[in-house]
Amino acid sequence: MTVKEPDFWVLEYVTITKDPRTGLVVAIGGTEKAADILQRSGGFITAWGPRGDYHRLPHGLPVEQQRLKATTASHALLAAGHSVHLDPALNALATPNDDYDAALRYFAHLAARVFAAETSTEIAEVLTEIAAPVHGLLPLLREVVALAGTVASDLRGTAPGEESEPLARLGDIDNSMSQAADIILHARNHTARAPRPTAPTSQPGTARPSASCHR
Repeated sequence: MTVKEPDFWVLEYVTITKDPRTGLVVAIGGTEKAADILQRSGGFITAWGPRGDYHRLPHGLPVEQQRLKATTASHALLAAGHSVHLDPALNALATPNDDYDAALRYFAHLAARVFAAETSTEIAEVLTEIAAPVHGLLPLLREVVALAGTVASDLRGTAPGEESEPLARLGDIDNSMSQAADIILHARNHTARAPRPTAPTSQPGTARPSASCHR
């Protein structure tokens, strides 16, 4: 039995992005209804290009105005049932520190997992995320520290082996962090092998008497 592929109305999808060559914010795709929403909610104007009509914001708008109008238009399109891709750089609701805030939430999440852990396996899983050899947090941080020392030496024009004391000490920290990762992994392995606690059992002679004993 041959399964017929569904028809996707790709041209109804709207992409709002900034053209890297001209710096204009453009909206590509969509129906006449989408064009109406772009014009009314975001102040887009219709333009004619070599591949057909498209929509763009007026020339000379400040960056914040571009982001605000693009975000407003995208939400109006979504509310009307259109499929929209908004360039993250144009999202006025995104904050500059999103990555940093996400990292803080991730560390807080690890601490919460440790606090709520009920088995040694759960602790071992958190330690793995911290010190895993390739993608662990500590090895990745160690790479950043080592790279910072190398690049700083290059920018200062320092020959290898002639780094100033503060930069040279970054190499010592690099070694210390590597040793710390090994220690954490050793603890992870020990924790993962720890026996799971067994459910408490009643001691002989301490079982509660049955109702028949009181008859």
